[in-house]
Amino acid sequence: MSTKKALIWVAFWIGLALVFNAGVYFFMGQEKALEFMGGFVIEKSLSIDNLFLFIMVFSSFGIKPEYQRRVLNYGIAGALVLRLVFVLLGVTIINKFHWMLYIFGAILIFSGIKMMFGHEDNNVKDSRILKVIGRLIPVSDSLEGDRFFVRKNKVLYATPLLAVLIVIEFTDIIFAVDSIPAIFSITLDPFIVYTSNIFAILGLRSMYFVLGNLHEKFKYVKYGVALILTFTGLKLALLMFGVHIPVGLSLAVIVSILTVSIVASVMISRKTGEA
Repeated sequence: MSTKKALIWVAFWIGLALVFNAGVYFFMGQEKALEFMGGFVIEKSLSIDNLFLFIMVFSSFGIKPEYQRRVLNYGIAGALVLRLVFVLLGVTIINKFHWMLYIFGAILIFSGIKMMFGHEDNNVKDSRILKVIGRLIPVSDSLEGDRFFVRKNKVLYATPLLAVLIVIEFTDIIFAVDSIPAIFSITLDPFIVYTSNIFAILGLRSMYFVLGNLHEKFKYVKYGVALILTFTGLKLALLMFGVHIPVGLSLAVIVSILTVSIVASVMISRKTGEA
């Protein structure tokens, strides 16, 4: 997908989310509309860092663009199911054990600091999940078109494309551990939590192709995402002391952090290119 076409689809999905948010405002009120928008912005910003990981995985395995689309489609479908499970599980846990919000806050703060100062492991092919896959089913050495399985000498093999799909689904589980608690800093309404997640996920494939073509220009966005994680973690932690940050203020802070990180990335990359 070309960058221009991908940007058009990204704009379409964001526009659809805004239309849905208008419906939330009309039927559920201003507060719920703010909660939806806050959740949507959080999930969309966190998904950017997840997509950078997707780019790294595809690059590591040498997956051609025409085969990436199928993996992304299955990956997004799996993410929709995983989000529902995590949302229902998370809301149930918090309703029974309210103090878990503080644990979630600590997890988010730790994740944000780790993302800010931690070292990323780019050696995807040596990841533990791939070693587990190899023990369960043999993996062929080469791609077989867009197939996930192939039979050779009456032996069933998984193709590297299936391995990539499993890695992506596994990373999405890890991603959900951060993203779901982050949205709990905005709202505990299951409907708002899940729908904001869904609308953030629906445009991921188009967003992937934008970042795939322009990711060098956005390489500093991860620091903004790290700050967003830390901020949402602090927001949850402050509840322990009776301090509640309004949804409107939270939304303003998150949008500001994301905007500054994107602008800084573009300006620095442009300056570096000129140099």
